Amino acid sequence: MPSQQTDQLIQLIHSLTKAEKKSFRLYVNRDNNASDKLFMQLFDYIDSNKTFKEADLLKKLPQIKKGQLSNIKANLMKQILVNLRNLHKQEFSDVAIRELLDYSKILQSKGMTKASLDMLEKAKKMAQVNHETLLAYHILDEERKIETQYITGSSTQKAIQLNELSNLILSKVAIHDKLSNLSLMLYGMYLKYGYVKDKKDFEHVKDYFYQNLPDLKPEKLGFYERIYYYQSFVWYYHMTQDFVNYYKYSQKWVDCFRDFPHLIKEDQILYFKGLHNAMNALYMANKTEKFLQHYATYIEFENQYIDQMSESQLSNYRLFKYVHLLNKIFLIGDYKQGVKEIIEIRDVLKSGKHHWDINREMVFNYKVACVYFGADDYNNAIEYLNKINNSPIGGLREDIQCFARILTLISHFELGNDFLVSYQIKSVYRFLIKMEDLQSVQKEILSFIRRTPQMTKYDLMSEFSKLRTKLIKFQKDPYEKRPFLYLDIISWLDSKIEGRRIEEVIKEKMKKK
Repeated sequence: MPSQQTDQLIQLIHSLTKAEKKSFRLYVNRDNNASDKLFMQLFDYIDSNKTFKEADLLKKLPQIKKGQLSNIKANLMKQILVNLRNLHKQEFSDVAIRELLDYSKILQSKGMTKASLDMLEKAKKMAQVNHETLLAYHILDEERKIETQYITGSSTQKAIQLNELSNLILSKVAIHDKLSNLSLMLYGMYLKYGYVKDKKDFEHVKDYFYQNLPDLKPEKLGFYERIYYYQSFVWYYHMTQDFVNYYKYSQKWVDCFRDFPHLIKEDQILYFKGLHNAMNALYMANKTEKFLQHYATYIEFENQYIDQMSESQLSNYRLFKYVHLLNKIFLIGDYKQGVKEIIEIRDVLKSGKHHWDINREMVFNYKVACVYFGADDYNNAIEYLNKINNSPIGGLREDIQCFARILTLISHFELGNDFLVSYQIKSVYRFLIKMEDLQSVQKEILSFIRRTPQMTKYDLMSEFSKLRTKLIKFQKDPYEKRPFLYLDIISWLDSKIEGRRIEEVIKEKMKKK
């Protein structure tokens, strides 16, 4: 088994709960002693060791030969997945529906046509209840095969019903396909570029969105089609920084689950993501009180349902929990307390146990750095910013990469590292010009930092005020205001001008709001 597959096997075994491990041992031991099976001995070795070394394994288990190992690993992976499928099939409607389809096929092969059709009817009802449109078409296709190949006693009316149902499902599939593609493409654009940075960007996103948005009424759509429809608006308004509509459509996304509450358990991760975007919109719009209400509701969900969550669901739940813990710190402005609250996030990032994607890790590293910056801990801020600056992540989230470099410069400036500031300014300029992302706010900040080594203390205070005056006019500009979403540069300047800690300045602003 190739190294990647070996890593996947190890990851799978270490992700199993105690109940899942117990179930697997019972499953393996159902016919004879599990210890006689080589794949079970491999399972026990991986389960009891944090690291996997093939040489140590072969030495400790001489009955396993090197030439056998690849096949034993593959068999172990298969056995675990089979058991997990049986154990959790009632939690996932699509898995249960596919099982009924398999049973129907087996019954048909035994010549039990009536029993096979009954099984398909059961699968069809389950697909309708859980809005599984694609599986509904698969069921219909199997039913149509039986009706055309065997004499079932069905009337012509049955054929008409199948034809009408087929056309209806295909029209839903077409809408499902178009909306899911639109949502995915917009999300991909957001991951690559972040927020629109100028009118040209805005027009490009706007044209793409409306040219590909089908003309339909969401209330007439099925559950998932409606979700994709609202998702598309969420990504569009998020990118274009229309936070009022971003919240509106995020809430519509969440309300879809309120209309079909049984699907919350069926697709918890999608539900979490809707709640996350609603809170994110409130954070972006600086609606502190409403944000804190939503955040409290989100935290309460964990208290009620943590025992019912799978590893994947818990991973996604905590992902959004940590994102909004950081956002709460920024809204309240209590960075001193925030440094204590992010210890758990630091530990999780270091362990990598939730296997979050590069985009998520980048966002966390940047936001954690911002907490340290707000607490005047510039060394720790630089440590987390360098995780972004030194990472080979290419064109992903160019917006965060850009501001990570600017915040690094400001942190070095605060520490008095004049040599490093002079050295890094050229590097940052090259980075921004290459990305064609040099906006007026960034130009002003870099120009200011470039001149600081030649300034006296008296000149510096004057330059702080001049820079603040220049930047204030950009805060209401629909395209130039984007940098302020990543970096509260005005509060930093106020803290320098007034000789106060940045935390004090931000807290005071929050109270006024």
